[in-house]
Amino acid sequence: MKIGFIGLGNMGGPMAANLAAAGHEVTGFDLAAPMPEGVTKADTAADAAKGAEVVITMLPNGDILRKVAAEIIPVMDKGACHADCSTVDVDSARAVADQAIEAGLLAVDAPVSGGVGGAAGGTLTFMAGGSEEAFDKVKPLFDIMGQKAVHCGPSGNGQAAKICNNMILGATMIVTCEAFALADKLGLDRQAMFDVVSTSSGQSWSMNTYCPAPGVGPKSPADNDYKPGFASDLMLKDLRLAMQAAESADADTPLGEAAMELYARFVEQEDGAGTDFSAMLPRFEKRGHG
Repeated sequence: MKIGFIGLGNMGGPMAANLAAAGHEVTGFDLAAPMPEGVTKADTAADAAKGAEVVITMLPNGDILRKVAAEIIPVMDKGACHADCSTVDVDSARAVADQAIEAGLLAVDAPVSGGVGGAAGGTLTFMAGGSEEAFDKVKPLFDIMGQKAVHCGPSGNGQAAKICNNMILGATMIVTCEAFALADKLGLDRQAMFDVVSTSSGQSWSMNTYCPAPGVGPKSPADNDYKPGFASDLMLKDLRLAMQAAESADADTPLGEAAMELYARFVEQEDGAGTDFSAMLPRFEKRGHG
């Protein structure tokens, strides 16, 4: 299949390389990032999109997505599909999909979960919004770049699924870190707490799979000096998108809002920028030591 790929950074680069390695003809464009192996360089986003059956975008935010969409949609062949794998606000995802459909294209918004490791290993999860026809056209490519693709309903629902998931993740990680810091102050051994909670009603992905306490549970970024896995800055971005969606939909999300405010303070006023989102644990440990 002839594929255009726009946005070849930490996530897009390995995804495009996996498509090329699987035998697809991939033409890529990025303002700064190098071309991955097997990907042909285009001079503009429009050049990457011309003649492609599927154009995949992996971009930093909704504003950039809207700008790129305005460049690529007019030059794409009728019946081709725009698959946006960026994590952006729901309103931008829906606006760009509407624009594509009006131009006679298929459109899918399919943000991913699994981070840079998942992109490199081809083990991402795709959460897709769009028509059945659009999803079916792109699913073989999702199967190369990832291990699971879930069709979540109409345009925008992929983004909705991603931000709802990450709102839960942000809040559960914070309370898991709070609980370890509280256990320390109560003289409860961390391993004992893990052994109880991981098999009791307090269990969660944050505790069982991605434990924020070094040396406890399966290996996680906590065992690597909190170098990201999933950066606190990206968690903050996703929580802000969730709160933007909540305001737009008039949803009541007080815990999501509290999680966003804590991550904002951690990243922007404390020393959380560039650390894994589980580095909230040392933050809570420090509290009250002064």
